Order: sequence, then structure tokens, then C-alpha cells
Amino acid sequence: MTDRQDSPTALNLEQVEELSERQQAYFAKCNEKLGFVPNVLQAYAFAPAKLQAFADMYNDLMLAESALSKLEREMIAVAVSSVNHCYYCLTAHGAAVRQLSANPALGEQMVMNYRAAAGLTPKQVAMLDFADKLTRSPHAIVEADRQALRDAGFSDRDIWDIAAVASFFNMSNRMAAAVDMRPNDEYHAQTR
Repeated sequence: MTDRQDSPTALNLEQVEELSERQQAYFAKCNEKLGFVPNVLQAYAFAPAKLQAFADMYNDLMLAESALSKLEREMIAVAVSSVNHCYYCLTAHGAAVRQLSANPALGEQMVMNYRAAAGLTPKQVAMLDFADKLTRSPHAIVEADRQALRDAGFSDRDIWDIAAVASFFNMSNRMAAAVDMRPNDEYHAQTR
């Protein structure tokens, strides 16, 4: 077991090589924008190739061009993480929902039950219903589920993006649970 004050996870993983200049710059940008480096990045830093793969996928899904807003992608992250009871992602992405929505209560509402969250559009509820079903019972996804998203106004490309974000956070939630990843304390006070 490792000293939790010095490690973002319960695993004792030694860093095998130095971070690349690109990764060091990424950590510096996190420090500049957030005031800290998220523990999920610190956790992956033991293996720079794994860190780069994680960061590239995250940045593509959450920040690249999409018809889904950043807020909607964060809402998917929280809805999926709520089903999975992922403490790390509920804390970190709940803070992002609070910030992007400018609504301090929305992050907590999303954590508890997105269906009870005030102000969600029917289109957003359809998106979150799909992400929820994909998380709870992926084997049960059928054409009617995709059609429900189309009927709500999503394109097939949007459906891909919804599924990709939900799938990524299912993977991330499982990794966080497996290694007992803890969120940075700073997330708890953000946008309150």
C-alpha cells in the first residue's frame, strides 16, 4: 500500500521514464488553468506512453469539435459516473458541470439524478438516457435507442460522439475504482 498523501492511487507505481516536453507543457498548462494537475493525469504519469494515449483520447472526446457542447459532454461524464458511483469523476466532472453551466446546483443534481435536474432540455435528457442505458445494459442497445436520439434532433455523428464519451467514462470509472483514484481536493470548492 502506498502513502495516499503522495500518490493519486492506492498502487505503488514508479515512473519508468521522464515525461516528454509535450507532457511537461501539458502539466504546466493544467497548473496555469486549474492551479493543479488533475490526479488522473498524475496517475497515468508512471508510463508516459499511457499518459499520452489517455490525454489524447480525453482531449479529442471532450475538447475537439463536436455538435455536442462542452457542457453536454461533461453532463454525459457525470451521468455515466453516477451510475458507476465513481467518486473521482463525479467530483471532477461535477465541478466542470457547475463551471460550464454557471449553475452551482446543477453539478450536484446531475450526480444524484439527472432526471430530476432542473432546466435540462428534452434533447439533453434523451442524450443522457442513451448514455445511462449504454452504461447499465450495453447489450440492450438497439436501433430504437439510436432512433430516439435522431428523433430528439441528434445526427448520426452526434450519436457516435455521445457513445464515445459515455464509453470513455465507463472505462475511466473502472480504472478509477480499480486503483482507488482520488480527486484533487481543489475540485470540491470549485464554482460554489
